[in-house]
Amino acid sequence: MNSPVANQRQDKPPLPTNWKKWILGARPRTLPAAIAPVLVGTAVAAGASAGVLKGIQVWIVACALGVAVFVQIATNYANDYSDGKRGTDDPSSRTGPPRLVGSGLATPSEVKRAMLICFALTAICGLPLVIFVDWQLIFVGLAAIAAGWFYTGGNRPYGYAGFGEIFVFVFFGLVATMGSTFVQTESLSWLSLGAGVAMGCLATALLVVNNLRDIPGDTVVGKKTLAVRLGDQKTRILYVLLIVLPVAMVPLLAGLSGRPVAVLALLAIVPARQPITQVLSGARGPALIPVLVRTGQVQIVYALLLSVGLWIGASVGS
Repeated sequence: MNSPVANQRQDKPPLPTNWKKWILGARPRTLPAAIAPVLVGTAVAAGASAGVLKGIQVWIVACALGVAVFVQIATNYANDYSDGKRGTDDPSSRTGPPRLVGSGLATPSEVKRAMLICFALTAICGLPLVIFVDWQLIFVGLAAIAAGWFYTGGNRPYGYAGFGEIFVFVFFGLVATMGSTFVQTESLSWLSLGAGVAMGCLATALLVVNNLRDIPGDTVVGKKTLAVRLGDQKTRILYVLLIVLPVAMVPLLAGLSGRPVAVLALLAIVPARQPITQVLSGARGPALIPVLVRTGQVQIVYALLLSVGLWIGASVGS
């Protein structure tokens, strides 16, 4: 997915060198979007059946985290490579961090190699799950890799057509959350679906506010993102809905789980107030960078509170 969280723009930011540029290109601030749904999905699995709380397998959690993190990094490199090749990354007009190809920090072939390595690591992390849990998971993994590439890659990238949010909602919401539950329990539930919807909304909110910031530049280069298609005001409304809906779903998730302590996640509305206020007040360009950061914080806080509530509820009920 295009990096939803960016560093503050400077007139002439110092360009990193050597290994630092690869960390920059990996966009570490996007990684919570990959980690959060795995935590929640694992917490859903806790107490899903007798003995599961004690039977949560750490190696499975590690593999699931590896898949989510590496597919996120690979997608970031793929986005950098494809946008750089198309010439849609103009360093002079960016409000986020410099891109590897667009800024000349790395050649397209170098970034493509980094992308392929990370996709390979995704496959390596997923292989034990395919072998020891369910061989059909290979199709989920292949779909995630393909979606990561075709977001901005290929002849008709769907990210340029306004479908990037669907990719994020499905793979960093439904698939990551429900998949993390499935690999522990080999079953799914309405709770895992509901939690997947909530996490998908928050992950999508990151992309929405990122694309809200980039509407002017994307319009110029012909990127028909959802934000460009909806326009400024409707995109702001969509962002607010994506933040509010997961909080509104908390009582439902607590009810589905039978673990009332899960209502702890309602406290996520506290850190959510500031980014919502900033978006509704009309923040634009660089002023949206703090909103990106705070949106990521909301996602992490929500995931941690919901996970803690589900784990405590499972402990009490076991």
